[in-house]
Amino acid sequence: MRSGFTLPQPGLWWRAHLSVALAGVMNFGFRMLVPAMPVIMGILLRDLRYVRQYRHYVGKFSVHFDALREGPVRHYLSDVFLQVKQVPDTIEGECVQCGNCCLNKRCAFLEPVGEDKFQCGIYQSFLRRMSNCGSFPLHAHDIARYQCPSYFVAPAKPVLWLKPDNPGR
Repeated sequence: MRSGFTLPQPGLWWRAHLSVALAGVMNFGFRMLVPAMPVIMGILLRDLRYVRQYRHYVGKFSVHFDALREGPVRHYLSDVFLQVKQVPDTIEGECVQCGNCCLNKRCAFLEPVGEDKFQCGIYQSFLRRMSNCGSFPLHAHDIARYQCPSYFVAPAKPVLWLKPDNPGR
């Protein structure tokens, strides 16, 4: 199994350090916002269920932000936002709605839709488009971290170079 740590591209060491620092600040800020998150989400998403079920969603957001501290915020900042690492892997497959990539089924927005099937409760919202969710999976590390049953790293395909028919042109 590959390590989750890889060195940044040459000359981008400052982005790697910036992503770690920003992730720490963001994780702290998220944690402080837990009591207000149901109200904030109710307003942003225009969905009063977050406010009506306040205690339930405070618990879900607490679990959600604990899961974010395990690396997804740093991953988003370094690999998606600041583009510290190159993304060499070719990923193939399709989502089977297992929920593993949703913070190992700890995402506050994940909703069950059947036996062992889940869907994103904010899939159509602007918040999802700004999140790390749309970039899954970027690396083989993402697939391994969440034990994704359907995505895989495709083997490199050889390139066949052909000689031109008319070398005089």
